Amino acid sequence: MAETVNIVCPHCDATNRLPAQRDAKAAKCGRCAQPLFTGQPVDLTTTRFRKHVASSQIPIVADFWAAWCGPCKAIAPIFARSAAELEPRARFVKVDVDAEPALAQAYGVRGIPALFLFKDGKVAANQAGLPDAGFFRRWLDEHAPA
Repeated sequence: MAETVNIVCPHCDATNRLPAQRDAKAAKCGRCAQPLFTGQPVDLTTTRFRKHVASSQIPIVADFWAAWCGPCKAIAPIFARSAAELEPRARFVKVDVDAEPALAQAYGVRGIPALFLFKDGKVAANQAGLPDAGFFRRWLDEHAPA
């Protein structure tokens, strides 16, 4: 196992190197001193999304969504609860497809909500539609075991 893990700050996007054995929930960013894990999904632009996916060494769970989408509104509380329960095992992020259409197109998003799991900078899994409450834990167990 690696001795350190790179984590991108959800506030300033600085890459932080943490000791692998450290309690990451209490970790703070070396640049902005904000917590590295907030237990909340992080809203990302295309530039920020690419930085998190490329630089973080923890899985990234992404929800591609839109404000007008009913199923996207239905998934929001499940996604938020999962972020609170599963961080720092994974970073949960949201991408507004209306604000970032090129990013959605780059990943072939045709229907929303569209869920993607990134590991080591690559898509490890994806799914469209509404998941149940235990979905994200099972998804991480299957595609990105701790």
